[in-house]
Amino acid sequence: MFGWEFPPHITGGLGTACFGMTKGLLKNGVEVLFVVPKAYGDESEEAVRLINASDVTIDVRKTEQQDFWKNITYLEINSNLVPYVGPEAFDNLIETGEAYFNWKEESIFNARYTFSGKYGANLLEEVSRYALVGAQIASESQFDLIHAHDWLTYPAGIAAKKASGKPLVVHMHATEFDRSGENVNQQVYDIERQGMEAADRVITVSNLTRNIVIERYGINPEKVITVHNAVEPTDRSDFENVESMCLKKWLPSLVVLPSRRDLNILLKQHTRCFNVIPMSGL
Repeated sequence: MFGWEFPPHITGGLGTACFGMTKGLLKNGVEVLFVVPKAYGDESEEAVRLINASDVTIDVRKTEQQDFWKNITYLEINSNLVPYVGPEAFDNLIETGEAYFNWKEESIFNARYTFSGKYGANLLEEVSRYALVGAQIASESQFDLIHAHDWLTYPAGIAAKKASGKPLVVHMHATEFDRSGENVNQQVYDIERQGMEAADRVITVSNLTRNIVIERYGINPEKVITVHNAVEPTDRSDFENVESMCLKKWLPSLVVLPSRRDLNILLKQHTRCFNVIPMSGL
């Protein structure tokens, strides 16, 4: 499973949603390898085995010659006849040939990349490098399914699928249209579309998101399914305390924002009509 953040180090709701899913999968007997760009060491591993992408060595090997010979079917005969070569030279030729092909499999790039794990100016660069790590992990690990969360990890999911041949599921928590309206970032949109086209299944968090995926990205409806986000049960006494606090303190000034898309509209049209709730109070 490829994510971009994991509790307690979270920026939005993505890490929290991933954490909840991994706990649900654990209860159903599913082992999860969870990859993040940067691990801090204090993440909960109660439901996952966490893999820090910054600790993974990317090893790119030159395999063109090897792949070429895989496509050749040949018939071996018991003969030492080689044109213009005597018996002693024939033995040397065999050894030289073996050494030649082994040399073709040498490593041509070997390095580690330290990820920031943030959403900074070099985000697209980190997304690309994360894909290299995804391929490396897929070639070294045993697993049955690849699960990639949101566009940041889609290239890694695609690379892992190519390296392993295992099925890919991409999870669409929010589309670029949800984040940006009609003024989409074309690079992000393209990554989202490529990820969903390469996936064997696409999971959306609502039927609205599913419709956007189908209509705005042209994804085959047969492979797009909706799985709503769940809520985690909590102690009733805790809930009563929160409920009481909301009724007494926040209800007179509370505004419910149904979706990201409505955010800009509501703020522009109704800011003067409501009190502003400090985020620290929530």
